[in-house]
Amino acid sequence: MLNKLKLILNNGKIMRRVLITVLIIFVFKIVTYIPIPLLETSTIDNAMKNGGFLTFLNSFSGNALGNYSIAALGISPYITASIVIQMLQMDIVPAFKRWGEEGESGRAKLNQWTRYVTIILAFIQALMILFGLSSNAENIVKYGIGIPKVVAILFMAIMITAGSAFVMWLADLITRFGIGNGSSIIIVAGIVTSLPSAASALWQQKVTEATGTYDYVVFGIIVFLYVAILVGVVYMEKAIRKIPTQYANRQGKTDSHIPVKLNTAGVMPVIFASTLMSIPATIMGFANVDKESTAGFWLDQIFTYTNPLGFAIYIFLIFIFSFFYTFLTVKPDDIADDLQKSNAFIPGIKPGEETQNFISRVLFKVTVLGATYLAILAAIPIIATIVFKLPQNVTIGGTGLLIIVGVAIETAKQLETEASEKAYKGFM
Repeated sequence: MLNKLKLILNNGKIMRRVLITVLIIFVFKIVTYIPIPLLETSTIDNAMKNGGFLTFLNSFSGNALGNYSIAALGISPYITASIVIQMLQMDIVPAFKRWGEEGESGRAKLNQWTRYVTIILAFIQALMILFGLSSNAENIVKYGIGIPKVVAILFMAIMITAGSAFVMWLADLITRFGIGNGSSIIIVAGIVTSLPSAASALWQQKVTEATGTYDYVVFGIIVFLYVAILVGVVYMEKAIRKIPTQYANRQGKTDSHIPVKLNTAGVMPVIFASTLMSIPATIMGFANVDKESTAGFWLDQIFTYTNPLGFAIYIFLIFIFSFFYTFLTVKPDDIADDLQKSNAFIPGIKPGEETQNFISRVLFKVTVLGATYLAILAAIPIIATIVFKLPQNVTIGGTGLLIIVGVAIETAKQLETEASEKAYKGFM
């Protein structure tokens, strides 16, 4: 481990890329403090007290929404756009599928379309949030500014869209000149920078304002759970199922394998499920739906995952999206074709359709375990918040730690690979 670290630190090119990444993150953090012009900030404060989608969005934007920043949407529109473009490549838009098979030039075209979709989604999302705030507030525009509300909302939506475009550009710079995947690094930066405020709120409630021994015990339990979840996530994220393969010209040897990650889908199923559950609840809050009415009661039960029915639906959605995203990103038919083209096979399995079916069965079984792991990880913060009565901005592990650990592992692999490449070149 120390030798690998020394190898990385002695690599001037890698250290320059690390420095560039740190500087870009610093710029991103500055942007999260640039306020949205004309906005009456108390409207966001009041809306976020009720939790829901805005609180969820704030946690992934580095508290940009809580700071009323033009970067309030963070990198989320870009991630959503990337997923949309990925889905459209599944024979839905023939041109996108063709570009996906054309190599570097095709990827460049897809990236360009991803940016276009990002801008459109960011503008729509900004309008939805602003009109939602407007319907639930006396005045969304700062007092004394003589501009029609609709014009002011359109202007603010454009500014938020520009902020999202700038964050997307920063992420692209990290991918090209820095270390790791830019989108992932921006998300991690947002989560990490929001941790101090969460720790401060927890300390304030359980230590500074402690009313008895119970509060100190709870604080110790929460710290222990954080560490335990961190260790568990690191272990689970590195877990893989190896499918052995052989080559026709190397009979009797099984020195190669196809690695299938336990959690192939990553954190995307939790994000999808949380978003779907949070948006209706947020709309209910904006529209002032009476929870005492029959419709309001059932909507609250279904879309609030702190309620038993909503919690069950939330877990079900995580399973559904885990299978959907896993089979979207890992295609058994492509793997089977690649093995056949490479003159390779799985011992005891015939090439072609039988290999494809075998890989699909393995992937299905692994995904069941991965989805269960994700569901447990997503459930822990909800249960802990209810049991320990935690502040709204404090969550025990869960999605945030999963993202941090996953990105850290992938980035460390990239650093190690680049450092090793230089070492081999120097040796030769």
